[in-house]
Amino acid sequence: MTKVHESPGEVLQSHPGVQRVPSPRIDMFVAREFISAELCERLIAKIEAEHRPSTVADYNGDDVFRTSSTCDLSRDDPEVAALAARIAEYSGIDPAHAEPLQGQRYEVGQEFKAHTDYFEPRGPEFEKYCAVAGQRTWTFMVYLNSVEAGGATRFKVIDKIIQPEAGKLVCWNNQRPDGTPNPATLHHAMKVRKGFKYVITQWYRERPWG
Repeated sequence: MTKVHESPGEVLQSHPGVQRVPSPRIDMFVAREFISAELCERLIAKIEAEHRPSTVADYNGDDVFRTSSTCDLSRDDPEVAALAARIAEYSGIDPAHAEPLQGQRYEVGQEFKAHTDYFEPRGPEFEKYCAVAGQRTWTFMVYLNSVEAGGATRFKVIDKIIQPEAGKLVCWNNQRPDGTPNPATLHHAMKVRKGFKYVITQWYRERPWG
């Protein structure tokens, strides 16, 4: 059982095979084979069955800033619920703080330009998104396939590129130790050059969701 005083980073590092990205500017971890190839395939099928154009908070006037598709995965789906529970247990984060799981789908040429997952405190939509559950804290992203070409995730500030690999988990804390948003989490879902890219994303908030 997770000790009350353990941070998500400490809990993550207690698991075999979890690697901490060696940067003093970000709490970030990578784990290969977090989920099975079979589960990846079933999740891809769910995303393919029901996806919509992705949206952004605080629209910046760039109509091609985020060109992917998004799938809102149902908590009533047993596999989705089991995955959400697994991520919560793996991280030690209270599952009540989790947003609903989302899937993302990228075709050739699609990307999500450099952005952060936290909501900009001075942004016009900050209150809309954060009034109830507060700011985003941790991001957990699982790649569902190994992209034929392109599709890497680039963290420019810390000079780190994560290559897509089926079942690979990448997670990071969107906040600094003092609780303020960490701009070093800036990342770019780079353009897919060949094939498709599928990921699952789990975000957590400061307070219980909803």
